[in-house]
Amino acid sequence: MTEQPTIVLVHGAFAESASWSGVIERLHDRHLEVVALANPLRGLPSDAAYLRDVLATIDTPVILVGHSYGGMVITAAAAGHDKVAGLVYVCGFAPAPGESALELANRFPGSTLGEALTAYPISQGGNEFAIRPKAFHLQFAADVPKNRAAVMRATQRPVTEIALTTGLHTSTPAWQEIPSWFVFGDADLNIPVALHRFMAHRANAKATHEVPGASHALSVSQPDVVTASILTAVQTTTRP
Repeated sequence: MTEQPTIVLVHGAFAESASWSGVIERLHDRHLEVVALANPLRGLPSDAAYLRDVLATIDTPVILVGHSYGGMVITAAAAGHDKVAGLVYVCGFAPAPGESALELANRFPGSTLGEALTAYPISQGGNEFAIRPKAFHLQFAADVPKNRAAVMRATQRPVTEIALTTGLHTSTPAWQEIPSWFVFGDADLNIPVALHRFMAHRANAKATHEVPGASHALSVSQPDVVTASILTAVQTTTRP
């Protein structure tokens, strides 16, 4: 790849596009084009199809960056997509075929997310999950200042149960064919750190950055660290 890529940021459950604000500012300082996708969080195949629709509007190579469930989405959408030059998982799921976010989160001990959730039925069928207001700060963003975490709590986007329980539907995971980078906190209460390490190792990641004391809301609490991993992916995949 010789052309400067566009960075496409994909948030996960209980977050929204503005959770990337600090990262976007830093990437803009490096004169990189950025798109922060509004991830629908309705279902893995449809969320991935929407991301592919957005990729069709971009004329440059792309670095896909996925946070949490957004990692599921970028893994599905990038499979067989020749425009995607790199994958960056930010506290993100990197599934193999058939694996769901819920199944992966429970593979190793350490997640307390289930205890923090509230569920309710939705009109199109099934249930939707959100993090209970009183649990949000500690569960999702313990290293984020209280006032900022309160805004994140109020703007969190719920996710459907089917999105979290549907396995990766592609025959080959994108990380098997596309270079990947992993950055995550060792105090993530949503996704156990043991799972992050397992997924990075399985994907044969180009680099893995484990951040001491960092929560699941890494793009908010540690935008410099997240940006550095993205820039490494850009530099590695772009030839002069």
